Amino acid sequence: MAGEVLARAKERAESMGRAPKTVAIVTSETPATMSYLRIKERRAADAGCVLEVVRLPENTSTAELVATVLSASADSDAIIVQLPLAYGVDTKAVCDAIPVSKDADVLSSVARARFESGFSTSGVNASSKTPDVFPPLLPPVVGAVREILKKNNVEVDGKRAVVIGEGWLVGKPCATWLAQQGAEVQVLTIQNSAEEKAAALRAAHIIISGAGSPHLIKPDMLTRGVVLIDAGTSELGGEVVGDADPACAEVCSLFTPVPGGIGPLAVACLFENVVSLAEK
Repeated sequence: MAGEVLARAKERAESMGRAPKTVAIVTSETPATMSYLRIKERRAADAGCVLEVVRLPENTSTAELVATVLSASADSDAIIVQLPLAYGVDTKAVCDAIPVSKDADVLSSVARARFESGFSTSGVNASSKTPDVFPPLLPPVVGAVREILKKNNVEVDGKRAVVIGEGWLVGKPCATWLAQQGAEVQVLTIQNSAEEKAAALRAAHIIISGAGSPHLIKPDMLTRGVVLIDAGTSELGGEVVGDADPACAEVCSLFTPVPGGIGPLAVACLFENVVSLAEK
């Protein structure tokens, strides 16, 4: 599926007559973030794009990171800030420095607000029906979720959906998108009791997890036939693993593992966003 998305992005990039350029800014190199970065480096060319990685020391200040983002804006089509940033850095300030015209990851407050608004991905305001000069993008993880559900003919409207975690990269945008598609959405966090979590998971038709807790979800927590999209990444024994125990696949009608599931597809959707920004 990622190959299909990359191929259509490459076709669009080639029609432009130049390779869209993305600058990725990295400071904190954990196994999980480095795994994603390696995938991005390999897949940029598959999408007809150029990826330039700027590696900064882990002790780089917020002001220095903002300055780097602004400097990269001058000669790039898109800017990626690889999260998480080092402890003590104002992540919001750094992400908000990314111009909306170059925010392929939809990390800034402005780009996210546009995604959360009534604008459709076709570029038409849902309330006023007027064209939007610069249509909002789907966050890459949301784009990946949409591709997976569409490919497997999973209808979202009217379904009970559970999102585990409310993070900026997975939980919040996925919950927003599911609600936009007509799902009844419940977000689970550490504030929910064990009983609440158990009841929600058993009643769910669709589960998207972005908790970043190794093998948090076990097969006996699920109802047979559930759709489970694992978008969480963490470390276990030096390896990158997901939120769901791989054995969950036995009871799911659709299951995406980590690694090899949502990650590569989200990267493909990221570069499709890059091409869209370059076209504009």
